[in-house]
Amino acid sequence: MLKRLTAREKFEQLIADFEPLLRNAFMESIADIKSRIQLKRIVERLERNDIAGAFDMLHMEPAAFRPLDKAIAQAFEGGGVSAVSSLPALYDPTGHQLVVRFDVRNYRAEQWLSSHPSDLITNIIEDQRRAVAKSLTAGMEAGNNPRSTALELVGRFNRITGRREGGILGLTSIQADYVATARHELASGDAALMKNYLTRNRRDRRFDKTVTAAIRDERSLAADVISRIAGRYEDSLLKLRGDTISRTETLTALNASNQEAFRQGLDKTDYTEQDVTRVWNTAHDELVRHSHAAMDGQEVKGLNTPFTAPDGSQLLYPGDTSLGAPASQIINCRCMQFIRLNYAKGVD
Repeated sequence: MLKRLTAREKFEQLIADFEPLLRNAFMESIADIKSRIQLKRIVERLERNDIAGAFDMLHMEPAAFRPLDKAIAQAFEGGGVSAVSSLPALYDPTGHQLVVRFDVRNYRAEQWLSSHPSDLITNIIEDQRRAVAKSLTAGMEAGNNPRSTALELVGRFNRITGRREGGILGLTSIQADYVATARHELASGDAALMKNYLTRNRRDRRFDKTVTAAIRDERSLAADVISRIAGRYEDSLLKLRGDTISRTETLTALNASNQEAFRQGLDKTDYTEQDVTRVWNTAHDELVRHSHAAMDGQEVKGLNTPFTAPDGSQLLYPGDTSLGAPASQIINCRCMQFIRLNYAKGVD
């Protein structure tokens, strides 16, 4: 006999279905940007100290992230279709059960699909602009030749795989800072700094013996060795970035579409959004952040009433950023909301 899935189990299954789709879309976008890079044109800009022009030569524009945009839309629609199938039975005034289908072309759904992915991609590009400017400026101030500086940005071409590997493209500005610090540690020849590199969780441990030998011999590493080690560290951080974006954006899209699906159901009835109660629900494991554990079971009345986190930030649903919730309340969240309809409306 087939087991009937709980709401949480259905939600986890949707995450499992769509998270890889979003991860691959982000990685595909970055790979496409790297594959189209003309290193010579970037070097020419750097030779003229034109950092803004060098960034322009990356052609990191919203169209480059179209795969990610489409993947978010697929998750939103898939979540909405699933949510509609789980709606409580709704009836018209004559007592006939209503037919509700998720309409991704509803003006509210289209508004979300227009604004949320666009804001995400804009933020990715602007953060990348800051990371690139800082990296290129540091390279030039250190007296590195323009080609080496450009390669640290875009990665080195692997003739075997036919792809560029390493480089800070796709990383957050904070991750790019991690890479810069790691490079400094490896080049320093200072035992304490090099030992600190060995504490980095995302390092490629296959190089640990090389670093340990340099520490023992009290020497710095050669530039080409540092490039190989840093390149693998950068690839690992890029994978982490892809994982983080896919987890966060999948959950946000699913919770947003769940809310929209319920609203579309109400549109066909004489119930109002105030006839709804929403409950915050966590994954109930040791990975739940403390602030969300404190919110578990929090109830709000109405579809437009926000949940309130312990720090005072407000969210319409887990993963929502429309009310200014910070990244600390959003990144890698796995919470969901339960929505209940007050069937007793009008019953004395």
